Amino acid sequence: MENTSKTNEKTIEILDRLITILDDGKLGYTNAAEDVDCNQAKTDFLGYARERALFIVELQDEINKLGKSTNTAGGPMGAIHRAWIDIKSLVTGGDKEAIINACITGEKAAIEEYEDALNEEHLNTSLRPLILKQLASIKTTLAKIEMEKKTLT
Repeated sequence: MENTSKTNEKTIEILDRLITILDDGKLGYTNAAEDVDCNQAKTDFLGYARERALFIVELQDEINKLGKSTNTAGGPMGAIHRAWIDIKSLVTGGDKEAIINACITGEKAAIEEYEDALNEEHLNTSLRPLILKQLASIKTTLAKIEMEKKTLT
């Protein structure tokens, strides 16, 4: 019983970290949508923000199943990233390329956090498919954003 309790506790910590990076991404994309001048980019960024919100709910549901209530506050690195998007857009006047670069940075951080989670020995194995599904979507989003960047040059 103690082993299961310890595994659940560690799994909750892992999921909390993922929720933090997702919340940071959701807020970052919302800020990016507000700051960019291109209507299509606004639509895309808001879609990515909605997807991150859905991912958060999915992970919160899993934490709740493990017996812990959930909340999202965003992490300190995410706060730095969001501030960087805000500052970058102020300096660049909504420059789409600068905002896209900030989003690429955020997506790469999310991918790293997800890969770290998958490598954790204490991760409840039943959660691997959900985490892999979310990771695949984040990688797809990164590829779309990188493709968008290429069209700017």
